[in-house]
Amino acid sequence: MTCLSWTLCWFEAASGLRINLAKSEIIPVGEVEEILEMAVELGCKVGQLPSTYLGLPLGAPNKASYVWDGVEERMRWKLALWKRQYLSKGGRITLIKSTLASMPLYQLSLFRMPKIVARRLEKLQRDFLWGGGSLERKAHLVSWERVCVSKEKGGLGLRKLVFLNKALLGKWVWRFAHAKEEMWKRVLVAKYGQEEFGWRTKKANGAFGVGLWKEIMKEADWCWNNMVFKVGKGTKISFWKDTWCGEVGLARRFPNLFNVAAQKNATVGELWDQSAGQGGWNLRFIRRFNDWELTLVDELLQILRSQRISLEEDLAVWKGGKNGKCEVKDAYGLVTSHSTPMFPKKGVWVENVPSKLAFFAWEATWGRVLTIDRLQKRGWQMPNRCYLCGSEEENVNHLLIQCTVAGGLWGMVLSLFGAQWVFPETVKEVIISWKGSFVGKKRKRIWRSIPLFIFWTVWKERNRLAFRGGGGGGELAIQKIKYSFVCNLWGWAKLYNGAESRSLIGFLEWIASS
Repeated sequence: MTCLSWTLCWFEAASGLRINLAKSEIIPVGEVEEILEMAVELGCKVGQLPSTYLGLPLGAPNKASYVWDGVEERMRWKLALWKRQYLSKGGRITLIKSTLASMPLYQLSLFRMPKIVARRLEKLQRDFLWGGGSLERKAHLVSWERVCVSKEKGGLGLRKLVFLNKALLGKWVWRFAHAKEEMWKRVLVAKYGQEEFGWRTKKANGAFGVGLWKEIMKEADWCWNNMVFKVGKGTKISFWKDTWCGEVGLARRFPNLFNVAAQKNATVGELWDQSAGQGGWNLRFIRRFNDWELTLVDELLQILRSQRISLEEDLAVWKGGKNGKCEVKDAYGLVTSHSTPMFPKKGVWVENVPSKLAFFAWEATWGRVLTIDRLQKRGWQMPNRCYLCGSEEENVNHLLIQCTVAGGLWGMVLSLFGAQWVFPETVKEVIISWKGSFVGKKRKRIWRSIPLFIFWTVWKERNRLAFRGGGGGGELAIQKIKYSFVCNLWGWAKLYNGAESRSLIGFLEWIASS
């Protein structure tokens, strides 16, 4: 400790930097004699395990739930329920994504999150998005499983914490195979050894000091199923067993030829004969081929004809990754493969349209709007009658498409363009079939946004009648809803600048004047 103290003093003198030893700690591992005297000699405090170093737990069991208390506390502060009343649902989604992308990722990338912690954090996100919690009851309109898929598949682009954790841990498997002489890789090789020509470490065994890497190595199988080898010198790639030409290894593709191969464990470089002209493959087998095996041999030679070795190093690359790199987005998509029906993403999430309108259109596309029929399914005792027309039962498709009041608004928009259209039966089919190639480039963006503004205008007018009273139906209701629609569109158009703004505002003046 005396030598360390002098070393730090010379460092301060040479660099001009000052080390604040009052903020430093000396942490004993096990029983250490005269620990207080050593702390006095160095001028620091005595700490203890578990502790926190560079934001990560040090010396704590990696599966303990209390390790995640700090992450959970920060997320609760960011997603405090009082903030929800000042944000639309679109704004809530933005805040959840920004919180999820910053706070737990650092720890998720190294430690496996316990499932009980993941459930608590996801409940926190659900309550913030839909409402609810210990003080109130709110309807969660769309299942969390559907919310946590990409927008292309009909979700909101949030990520399930368990699968995100799995993807982040799996990326270390690719990093180890791709790294060369980095210090962290040398430490792991010295601790556990290596196998498979150095592409991975040996299995981590024992009770102490291996928990972190052991959890990471649990993801090795699915990661290697999505990695292939890029041949360089060929000295670290097994000719028959590794995946280096095609989607599977040659042993799996040609099992009959592999059984009679003389060198089953040979590398690619060992079976390449550099002395034969420009080089060629020198494959050896333990017997002659049967007639029915000649077709397999010809197919194998056709595959190998385009393969050659070079002076570069062999590489492990990620299938489909940009430049062969493993991206967390790609890995997350592999561990959460969903088969979902077609969803009109471009028709719902229209560029520059207010997020609250797009979010409502997303809910309506799934048929998850709290109309009277859905309230009755949730136990509400009330008569089902449309608030706008007053003559039909209310459901999402009737309210937004088939109602006579909403139909007057749709008719106004279509007549302005001289278009005639037979309306589909559902909101989803309306958005899918809403094409605007005939309106021209200047009006295409506003044409794509029109269904979203119509849905929002009809819904706001319906809620006004439901909560403030007033009769539905009639020509007056149609005129009111037309006026509200034009005002909504006008407010959106004023967000633009330049020539595009003038063309949009001119289009709105055309609507207002008619």
